[in-house]
Amino acid sequence: MQRLLILFLTAFLMSFSVTSGWALQQASVSVQVGSSTSTVTGEDYKRAEQFLRQHTSDKVYNRVVGQNWSSGNVLIYNTRTPDGKVYYKANPQTGEKEKAFDHKRLAKSLAEETNQEMEPGKLPLRSVSLTDGGNKLRYHFMGKRYETDFSDYKTTKLAQKKKRNEVLSPDGKKAAYIKDYNLWVRDTETGEHTQLTTDGERYYGYATNNAGWVKSDTPVLLWGPNSEKLATFRHDSRDVKEMYLYNTKVGHSDLQRWKYPLPGDSTVFKIERVIVHLGDNPEVVELDMDPDYHRSTISDHIADWGGRFLDNEWINDGEQLAFVSSSRNHQVAQLRVADAQTGEVRDVLREEVDTYFESGYSTESWMVLDDTDEVIWFSERDNWGHLYLYDLNSGELKHQITKGDWRVLDLQHVDEDERMVYFTGANREKGNPYYHYQYKINLDGSGLQNLTPEQKNHRITWSQSKDYFTDYYSTPDTPSVTVVRNTDGEKVMTLEKEDISELKESGWVAPEPFTVKARDGETNLYGLMYKPSDFDPDKSYPVLNYLYPGPQSGSVGGRSFMPSRSDKQAVAELGFIVVEVDAMGTPGRSKSFHDAYYGDMGDNGLPDQITTIRQLADRHSWLDTTRVGIWGHSGGGFASTRAILEYPDFYKVAVSGAGNHDNRNYEADWGEKWHGLLRENEDVNKKELARFAQGDNYDKQANQLLAENLEGKLLIAHGMMDDNVPPTNTLLVAEALIRANKDFDMLMIPNVGHGFGYARNYFMNKRWDYFVKHLKGVTPPEYVIGEND
Repeated sequence: MQRLLILFLTAFLMSFSVTSGWALQQASVSVQVGSSTSTVTGEDYKRAEQFLRQHTSDKVYNRVVGQNWSSGNVLIYNTRTPDGKVYYKANPQTGEKEKAFDHKRLAKSLAEETNQEMEPGKLPLRSVSLTDGGNKLRYHFMGKRYETDFSDYKTTKLAQKKKRNEVLSPDGKKAAYIKDYNLWVRDTETGEHTQLTTDGERYYGYATNNAGWVKSDTPVLLWGPNSEKLATFRHDSRDVKEMYLYNTKVGHSDLQRWKYPLPGDSTVFKIERVIVHLGDNPEVVELDMDPDYHRSTISDHIADWGGRFLDNEWINDGEQLAFVSSSRNHQVAQLRVADAQTGEVRDVLREEVDTYFESGYSTESWMVLDDTDEVIWFSERDNWGHLYLYDLNSGELKHQITKGDWRVLDLQHVDEDERMVYFTGANREKGNPYYHYQYKINLDGSGLQNLTPEQKNHRITWSQSKDYFTDYYSTPDTPSVTVVRNTDGEKVMTLEKEDISELKESGWVAPEPFTVKARDGETNLYGLMYKPSDFDPDKSYPVLNYLYPGPQSGSVGGRSFMPSRSDKQAVAELGFIVVEVDAMGTPGRSKSFHDAYYGDMGDNGLPDQITTIRQLADRHSWLDTTRVGIWGHSGGGFASTRAILEYPDFYKVAVSGAGNHDNRNYEADWGEKWHGLLRENEDVNKKELARFAQGDNYDKQANQLLAENLEGKLLIAHGMMDDNVPPTNTLLVAEALIRANKDFDMLMIPNVGHGFGYARNYFMNKRWDYFVKHLKGVTPPEYVIGEND
């Protein structure tokens, strides 16, 4: 699970100018800029808008979405066709594919049940599956559960198994939830409610879902395999300091306050692990150990979006619980096993690293093998992510399973009978190292096989039986093919081939992949370049650099085909070349590549961004490096502001949204993982400190300390109800710029959170305007995105 800080399209409501402002003019003008005359009109904006996803996605057909493997190795999926959405049923055992149901009859039946008009080609079904041997269809429609019997197409509304903020048990008969800081369960069949814990209290409750940067009422827990017990914790935030936000309205504002630890705080979240036994007399078994820090090996939270308790695994039919304890700075990972009845805990193995330990790419990649008392462990100890086999009882290493200058991404499945391991990996095949492939290998380390040989990015969905998987493969500039393969990698059937002919006819152009050298002059970097659809090599184009610096993800994102990647092609249509590259310090490759700026988040990969653009300019005369702008959101907001402040000779314009400009003002787990624990008075001469310096190792990443350097045009924005990155991050930079008497533009948006909510299009519009005005020297035309269809 990766942090959802990567928000490509963002917005603002209210503009505020300091020292000198900028205004949106009604007319379009032409001026001489560099070596070319540049004109931008409302028609240009209208053309640009047609490259946004809402205008491109409906021109793509035969893309497999909504996959759901039912029992019996039958796959249900849907795809968009010229006649609308169609649901298909595929059987890899026979190689046959057919429509999953009569769309007209289902639409009619569903309309009768819900009293809503239905169009067969627009049925918005979710979680579609077959039951009763394929004779019935179950699905979610408009947030409710339904079942349709194929014998007469009678549709019946089903009772809700799971309500909002509940976690359903494996057998579907129990739903856990939080009430008054205690954990309860609801019997989904009888409606009976049972209290499981009794001593929970405010700031010291059970299964609390609060990481500071994100919070939810959904409990954090892991159900046992027999649905009779669960693993969770008591969340201790009693002495953790608070964060505050207030809304904007007529009258008194409403104050939002919650526990939110920061780097260097003496007290951060801790968890006291427990196992809860259900039954007539619920019992809470406390694990015999000290409290753990609120940490996981895969995220800066201990829960995924569904409330699953990360780094926990039930073993031996639920008699024991295996889990990993992580240190506050993420440098130590301790695998432990607890007895579910007594709470006794024993240590199995321990790994300590100099920077941060991660157990996989997008999910934890350690797994206990019950039958043989072994554990597969993920480690980057040899500079690459690989799998190792340990004895679960002694904790001794048996052998390394995978090895070489490539990496395992995620451990997916282990066939214990066949002693076979299935996983995704990267960096091993020729070509782009970010392409993901599906592999299998014998548990003894022999017989490594790539099951997906096409030199493209592969996305995998396994069947329930693990006998088959769907393989959706594509690249950023080539559409997808989706097939079903067996565990030997053989194609047993082709499901769909994506059709983008209508998209191309509309004028769409694909982004262009490129490779350059990193700051060290040796390491390859991989990115995408976006050129206007009416590109003219005889013209000179200003450059826009989009970035997200990591460290938990990169700028480019997934390498699968997408008709629109945020608004990058759209803004290119206004006469720019847009460049994005995954710099050193981002994940998916070697450990040393990822660690490139550990302890110095102010780096942000910017040296690699600059050398990328310069190398591209050496290849292409139409790139004008005297006019370079940069933008990003969240971590990208932090990085884009940093760019114009630290490299004012290179970057002339920056637009930054919701930036974590000083990670001392952002949640502790994040900063302490990537920058290290806060250490005061480290090689600092206090007499030379700037006004905003603190005299600690976090000073070197604080954007406000570089305010004196501003020379170009900077627009910074933040939502006033941002409970992920608090708005004080941007206000720190604003104050420093004002005190330095610097000209900048600032946008503070009432009543929106991290993604800018209702003002997304508005902010995108103004970002386009800002670059058009300050990089092209053109007063932007009057145009409103979303109101010109």
